[in-house]
Amino acid sequence: MRISKKIAVAIPAALAIAGAGVVVAIPDAGAAQTSQVVTANPHQRGPDPTPETVRAPQGTFAFSTYSVPASVTGFGQGTIYYPDDTTQGTFAGVAISPGYTGPEASVAWLGPRLASRGFVVITITTNSRYDQPTSRGKQLLAALDYLTKQSPTEVRQRLDATRLGVMGHSMGGGGALYAAYKRPSLKAAVPLAPWNLIKNWSGIRVPTLVVAGTADKTASAGAHSLPFYSSMTGARERAFADVTGADHLTFVREDPVIGALAVSWLKRFLDDDTRYAPFITEPVGLSRFLCSCPYAG
Repeated sequence: MRISKKIAVAIPAALAIAGAGVVVAIPDAGAAQTSQVVTANPHQRGPDPTPETVRAPQGTFAFSTYSVPASVTGFGQGTIYYPDDTTQGTFAGVAISPGYTGPEASVAWLGPRLASRGFVVITITTNSRYDQPTSRGKQLLAALDYLTKQSPTEVRQRLDATRLGVMGHSMGGGGALYAAYKRPSLKAAVPLAPWNLIKNWSGIRVPTLVVAGTADKTASAGAHSLPFYSSMTGARERAFADVTGADHLTFVREDPVIGALAVSWLKRFLDDDTRYAPFITEPVGLSRFLCSCPYAG
C-alpha cells in the first residue's frame, strides 16, 4: 500500500533557490529582454552551505515519502524520501541499508536529512536481518534499480538516474563497499561504521568516504574502516574519518558530525558541488582524518 506524506521544512521558500544560479538579462530580437537563470553547475541545489547548515538535521527542501511494499523484488521493502520541488531539475539518488539485525528504522534519520537537501533517498529493509554484507550490497543495487525503473512517476520524474550513490551502517556499510565495487558507475559511497570480512577493496573506483567511531568496539577502525580505506588504491577520491566518541550505535540516530560528513560527500560527488569541499577537507569533531583530497576544488 502506498503512503505519500508532505513534510514541510520551516525555512523561507526563497532560500531554497539561493545559490542555484545568477539571473542575467538576455537580449531578445532587439530591445526586448528576458531573464534566464545561468548556472556553472547544472546539478547545484540549495543555498550556499555554512558550518551550521550542514550540521543541521534538515535542509531547505520540503519533501514527501512513499512506502515501498513488501512485494518488491531484490530487497525487503523500504521508504522513499523525495523533494517536492520540480523547478530546479532532477536530483541524485541514494540507497541506504541498515546493519546486521538492524531494522530500516536504524537508518531512517538519513532520509529526511538528505531529501531536505535535494536528494531522492530510499532506505531499505533487508530480505533478512541476518543478511551478510555481500547480500546487503546486492540489495542496495536492487533498490537503486527500483528507484530508476519501478518507483512511482512522481519519484522518477525527480530522479537523475545517472547520479546514484550508496550508504549503509555496519554490515550495510560493508554492503555499500560491495555495491561500489560491483557497480563502478556509481558516483559516491559512504559506508558508516562498516563491517566486512573482506579487507581488500582495491577494485573500488567510486569516490568513497569511510566513517568510523573512536568508541566503536563492534566494527573498530583498526580492524575494519582503516584497512578498507588503505586498500582502496584504485579510488582516486577517498577519505577516512574517525568520529570522536562515536560508538557503533551512534550511527543509527541523528548526529551532526556524521550527518555533515555524509551530506558534504554526497553533495560533492553526486552533485559535483564544490561549495561542500571545505566541509570534507576541514571537518570538525574528528580524532583522525585521512584523504586523497584531489576533490578539494
